[in-house]
Amino acid sequence: MEHPMDLHAAITINRPREEVYRYWRDVENLPRFMTHLESVETTGDGRSHWKAKGPLKRTVEWEAEIVEDNPGELISWRSLKGALVGNRGFVHFSDAPGGRGTEVRVKLIYDLPGGKVGTAGMALARLLGEHPEQQVRDDLRRFKQVMETGEVVRSEGSPEGTLTSRQVRQRPAQPAMR
Repeated sequence: MEHPMDLHAAITINRPREEVYRYWRDVENLPRFMTHLESVETTGDGRSHWKAKGPLKRTVEWEAEIVEDNPGELISWRSLKGALVGNRGFVHFSDAPGGRGTEVRVKLIYDLPGGKVGTAGMALARLLGEHPEQQVRDDLRRFKQVMETGEVVRSEGSPEGTLTSRQVRQRPAQPAMR
């Protein structure tokens, strides 16, 4: 028995919609901002081979296909038979209000096998610091950086994901005393 897990995230990127769509549509770009992906290779006919870092540093591989492609608007995909964890999803691109670029909305659905085993697997992933919802939000923030600056800005002082909740709360800056 499979239990789907839905993940949603959205972000506004200050770039034209067609440019944002084109970058995402080239699936080989995805590992540049999705840290769990080791590689994605296009294999032809809308299909691709994916390698990701799984729990306990194992590599997980699967084949996927694009099932809908409306240029500049929507890309949807699904994993093919044989994937350890079936998955599907879409990314939707629309003009942001006020000419502020592009709104990007992502929905991912993972078919977790085995009821309680799937639940235990999710609990283990969270324990290892891999909150799936947070991971998607972090991926979109990195995507925004790549699209707006050409790179992902990294800093020891800028934690991501579950690390942010473990950081000591900062005090607001105080005016200098003279």
